[in-house]
Amino acid sequence: MDLHLDISSPDGRRAGLERALRDAVRGGRLAPGARLPATRRLAEEVGVSRGTVKAAYDQLIAEGYLTARQGSGTVVALLPATQDRPSESRTRTRAPRFDLRPGSPDVGAFPADTWLKAVRRAVATAPVSAYDYGDPLGRIELRTALSEYLGRARGVVAPPERILVTSGAVQGLALLTRVLEGGTVAMEDPGLPFHREVVRHGGGRVVPVPVDELGARPDDLPAADAVVVTPAHQYPTGVTLHPSRRRALTDWARARGALVVEDDYDGEFRYDRQPVGALQGMAPGQVVYLGTASKTLGPALRLGWMVLPPQLVGPLADAKLHSDHSTESIGQLALAELIRSHAYDRHVRTCRLRYRRRRDLLMERLGARWRVRGIAAGLHALVEVGDEEAVLARADAEGLAVGSLGEHWHAAGSRQGLVVGYGTPREGAYPQALEVLARVLELGQPQAPSLGLPSGPLRF
Repeated sequence: MDLHLDISSPDGRRAGLERALRDAVRGGRLAPGARLPATRRLAEEVGVSRGTVKAAYDQLIAEGYLTARQGSGTVVALLPATQDRPSESRTRTRAPRFDLRPGSPDVGAFPADTWLKAVRRAVATAPVSAYDYGDPLGRIELRTALSEYLGRARGVVAPPERILVTSGAVQGLALLTRVLEGGTVAMEDPGLPFHREVVRHGGGRVVPVPVDELGARPDDLPAADAVVVTPAHQYPTGVTLHPSRRRALTDWARARGALVVEDDYDGEFRYDRQPVGALQGMAPGQVVYLGTASKTLGPALRLGWMVLPPQLVGPLADAKLHSDHSTESIGQLALAELIRSHAYDRHVRTCRLRYRRRRDLLMERLGARWRVRGIAAGLHALVEVGDEEAVLARADAEGLAVGSLGEHWHAAGSRQGLVVGYGTPREGAYPQALEVLARVLELGQPQAPSLGLPSGPLRF
């Protein structure tokens, strides 16, 4: 191992070596269990005799900083937590026993073997250019594969030259905000708070557009440069944007020279019929389509994509270039291989069946006593409750993590509820998590009031 040590000391080189090693252990630069270089090797590297290194090692072994194991050399000892070396456990928040928070898939279902095979095939056939700096738009192999997949599976008009590969959908939203140069962005109310912060962080001004049982309300759209919507499965209410609203949104964009940003975060997962096609197919010149592999494969891959109107390709590619230059290539090539071989389709179908079973189990346990919304698609449902804060407090006491509707409003909202994610738990833990959720709900009112979804905006 390479080891950076400054052994300069007025007390001599042995004392300097001891101090340098001691400080490295105390400061955490040498982790517990790390194996130190052999005495001969370290002596050559720092320019002292082997006897000086051995004496320094012996001194630190005596002090308890190092240990010597037969056949394993000299390693860093496990020290108790001190004020100058904080214990890792003190920085961690308590993990919930049961996690029903929305936003993530079942990462335990990641197709590791299939992905590894795709990586191997991709690396075996990759051109030398794949290991150089990449095109800001992304690898042409992935853009070509996405063009075919998005067209047939999501109804998106997606020529490869209008696709930009991003490091996740959030980066796509951030890049678009930058290109809008601090413009006004209308965002659904209720909607994902983090996405609002992404827009604000990029210099954009956020204004709300209310949501009702038909989705975002185009008649209430304020003057804006763009509107961000989740048509297939609105987050967090779970409603699907009505066809008349789709037409009204694209008409609004054409009339104002504005953009509709379609966040298709979980559009592949529909349980009562075929997945609803993307809004982008109705108006490719007015709609920016955001897609991601985070819900179908896993967030850790950091792979997303934008399908852009022609006039935005150049500006977004330039913004990507000056953000992180390009998304890493090997993951792009592996995903392209998955799509071309239809292994991606097979995985999505498998996940769709798994999540439908989870959705059905949720309805079987809760649907008879509580009003559950947004169950036709996606990886979460909205359970209406009368006193959100009280329910959340009981859930926390039971070690249950669950989302709340209250945090999704732009301002205080009158409707209260739990946003229950059924993608996150591992298969074996999910039934017990539902039992805990049911018990938490039963500890309060026997049944939440029937608030319904009014025909007007969901305002307080």
